[in-house]
Amino acid sequence: MNVASQSTVFGRRKEPHTVIIARGNEIRHFTIRPWVAAFCGSALAAMAIGYLLATSYLVLRDDLIGATTARQARMQQAYEDRISALRAQVDRITSRQLLDQQLMETKVGELLERQTQLSLRHGRLGPLLERAEGDVGTPPAAGTAASAKPDKRAEVTDAPLQAYAVASLGANLGAGDARPFSLWSTRSDPLPSDTAADRADRLFVSISAALKAIESQQLTRIATLADNAYRNADAISQALEAAGLPVDGDFGKSDAGGPLIPLDSSMAFDSKVRELDETLDALDRLKTEARRLPLANPAPGRSVTSPFGVRTDPLLGTAALHSGMDFRAPTGMPAKVTAPGVVVKAGWNGGYGRMVEVDHGNGFATRYGHLSKIDVTVGKRLNAGDVIGKTGSSGRSTGPHLHYEIRHNGQAIDPLRFLRVGKKVARYL
Repeated sequence: MNVASQSTVFGRRKEPHTVIIARGNEIRHFTIRPWVAAFCGSALAAMAIGYLLATSYLVLRDDLIGATTARQARMQQAYEDRISALRAQVDRITSRQLLDQQLMETKVGELLERQTQLSLRHGRLGPLLERAEGDVGTPPAAGTAASAKPDKRAEVTDAPLQAYAVASLGANLGAGDARPFSLWSTRSDPLPSDTAADRADRLFVSISAALKAIESQQLTRIATLADNAYRNADAISQALEAAGLPVDGDFGKSDAGGPLIPLDSSMAFDSKVRELDETLDALDRLKTEARRLPLANPAPGRSVTSPFGVRTDPLLGTAALHSGMDFRAPTGMPAKVTAPGVVVKAGWNGGYGRMVEVDHGNGFATRYGHLSKIDVTVGKRLNAGDVIGKTGSSGRSTGPHLHYEIRHNGQAIDPLRFLRVGKKVARYL
């Protein structure tokens, strides 16, 4: 009754599975619950899946390891290639900097050597140029040469400053700019076009051009002074020769020859300096000879009342030889000697009246007659322009004037020749 009623209400109950194990006289049985069966099936499925995954991993592991190793090898090779490229670039940069530094050190040495030569040249040129400017006196004939005249002080001061700047730049180039160098070392960009070496090269070129300009100006100045000295010496020599006066016969004349051997700048400078020195010596000799001659006018600005030569005697009215020149001069005007010399006569001398005679050497002497007063004594040494007395009308004279004579070895010479020569060479003396 109870079973029927339960089945009617809940339905038939399903009996659990029972496993019976019989072994001999022993019989064992156990009941399998549904959830236990589900659990065991899930465990078996999980074990099967794990086994399959483990098997797959073991099969594919070698391929994965090989692929990873290959990828790492490729990355390492790429890094090594990059490092090699950077090292090569650093080596190129370092080599270029070393070469640039060596080149600049060489150029700096050359510039310093040239600057030293210019300083030594200036030391030699200073006294020589002062002497030349004092002896020559006239400006250069060519306008370009005159405009190119250098400032001697600038030649010495500017070149050391420029060479010092270049030396400083060359000394600092080895360190370089730390920031650009680090960028060049970590990048594959090419070197910038305007590097420190390029800027230094441009500076070297400008300084070298300036030094060459100074050298050229020095040589031009020396050549210009030598040419002026030659011209002055030629003018003096030609004027003296034209008047038949003694002159150094060896000036400007030489017997020489030989092959042409080109000179470098230092030899050319020495040659120009030696040529200028020799020319100035020759000019000094000519000036010294010319200054010994009575070339000055004894009465500048005064008219000539009686020339040298045959004339009508003012007292007798007959033809007579006039051995000098008469200059109109009032009584008491200072009479000046026309060249340096020694007084050999000072006193009354017949028709000359009060007369002074001055010996100038080389057989030349001058006489100053008809003086009203004598201010020198025999044996006194005189310079050109010294006063020897005062003009007057003493002796055989018709009025106050200055009688002026030039004698060579005792023979009277026309003073007009000397006056003309003196007028020509006065600006050179």
